[in-house]
Amino acid sequence: MLTHLLRSYLGRHRRQLAAVIVLQFVATLAMLFLPTLNADIIDRGVARGDTHRILTTGGWMLAVSVVQVVCTIASLYFGSRAAMGTGRDIRHDLLHRVDSFSAREVGTFGAASLITRTTNDVQQVQMLGVMAATILVAAPIMCIGGVVMGVYVGAGLAWVLVIAVPVLAGTMALIIARMIPGFRAMQVRIDTVNRIMREQITGIRVVRAFVRERYERSRFAAANDDLTAASLRVGRMVALMFPAVMLISNLTIAAIVWFGGHRIDQGNLEIGVLTAMISYVMQILMAVMMASFLAMMAPRASVCAERICQVLDTETSVGAPEQPRSFVSDPGTVELRAAEFRYPGADRPVLCDVTFDTRPGTTTAIVGSTGAGKTTLLSLIPRLIDTTSGSVLVGGTDVRDLDPDDLRGVIGLVPQKPYLFSGTIATNMRFGRSDATDDDIWAALTIAQAADFVRAMPDGLNTAVSQGGTTVSGGQRQRLAIARALIRRPKVYLFDDSFSALDLGTDARLRAALRPATRDACVIIVAQRISTIVDADQIVVLDQGRVVDVGTHEELLDTCPTYTEIARSQLSAEVPS
Repeated sequence: MLTHLLRSYLGRHRRQLAAVIVLQFVATLAMLFLPTLNADIIDRGVARGDTHRILTTGGWMLAVSVVQVVCTIASLYFGSRAAMGTGRDIRHDLLHRVDSFSAREVGTFGAASLITRTTNDVQQVQMLGVMAATILVAAPIMCIGGVVMGVYVGAGLAWVLVIAVPVLAGTMALIIARMIPGFRAMQVRIDTVNRIMREQITGIRVVRAFVRERYERSRFAAANDDLTAASLRVGRMVALMFPAVMLISNLTIAAIVWFGGHRIDQGNLEIGVLTAMISYVMQILMAVMMASFLAMMAPRASVCAERICQVLDTETSVGAPEQPRSFVSDPGTVELRAAEFRYPGADRPVLCDVTFDTRPGTTTAIVGSTGAGKTTLLSLIPRLIDTTSGSVLVGGTDVRDLDPDDLRGVIGLVPQKPYLFSGTIATNMRFGRSDATDDDIWAALTIAQAADFVRAMPDGLNTAVSQGGTTVSGGQRQRLAIARALIRRPKVYLFDDSFSALDLGTDARLRAALRPATRDACVIIVAQRISTIVDADQIVVLDQGRVVDVGTHEELLDTCPTYTEIARSQLSAEVPS
């Protein structure tokens, strides 16, 4: 997964990667050449008292060092640009993929996990990319080149390197293999910590209202301790890596000094060659240390890449058709034909055999007890989720055959829990229509009975709104969400219990203002208050996901016991026993 991800995204920065490879290759060759020059100074310059050779060779060493430094700095620059660009591209594709998900896919991953994958997981892969862009070129050349040059300058001691390098590589491989499961457990626990923290921050008022701070602290502490324990298990493996590398490397140097000293004493080896051999061992050690940094990051980045690819490889269940069709009739026409929706693995469907239709200029109300499937039914129309059986038609065309942008472009949705984005009142209103003028916004706010409180705000339309709309009340948030839908001037209005936070007076004024504004559109309302839907053209009564009756208020009072029971509980003074 990690290799595939890096190949796919780093491949978009080929020129920068090519520059990194060339520059690192030159810098590493320069580094490999330096010990040989140093040996030449010792054995042919110092030993023979040849000052000219010392100065000449020293000048070459200085020039080679300058080339090495310049190439290393330049390669790090281009490598960092390639890695940062890779992180940017991955985050862009992740967000684009998540934006296409239906509620089913979002629920499968969970919001906290998706946030972690888009931030922490991408950061781990990006950091590995920064390291890999340079180390993957320099470390192999340095290690192999060090072995080759060591054998070249001191063939009699080459057997030490032949033994030490495989032992070092095997030790590293064993430690890394033990680290991968630990990093996978770490990322899962980071998801859990993020989820609990997100719940506690979002629900802080509920936590305080029920005096559950101590319980929530203990719940977070348990998740935090699990993450700490998982991190310590991985940390112990990381801590073992460096001592193991240093032990093997120091034993290798000691062996070279020991056996090399005997060969010098016997006259079979020069001091400069021994010095070069030690330098090449140090270079091999440096290459292994560089690889160790990479190896420490690779297991965690591998797990993160696997989690990223899970999101990128997940196809949305509400994808656009290959050959979209257009509306065959007025887009304000909505029809459900034996529509069914079942969650994956559920014993029974949430909706079953739902059939009714609406026309432009009419109002359809959907009522039913809690859990009857009202919100799920409404979500089928803009194709936030897809039917598992039957069909939903808008404008005479199955919504699965329409381009999602075309479909949602004719729908104005006010969800059960209205959400406002951080920004201002004006930017939130223009979320409904980006080219809306201030006059358009004020007209929509007036219909939604929101103009008065917006005018009373310090900066009017430019008043700041916090994320989620927490700086306004629940009723104000609902009215702003209604205005946002109105400003779009859609063909179909979907109100999902969008008047629940309004007092009866505001509710009545808002509905009266809505009638002329939505005269030519199809209006579908999920409502809890019977008093607010008595004038609907048709009322659909749901019970346990099934349509038990469809009719007007008066008709249902005579023919539908379920509706009569709901109405009697709310309008006992008006409904005869």
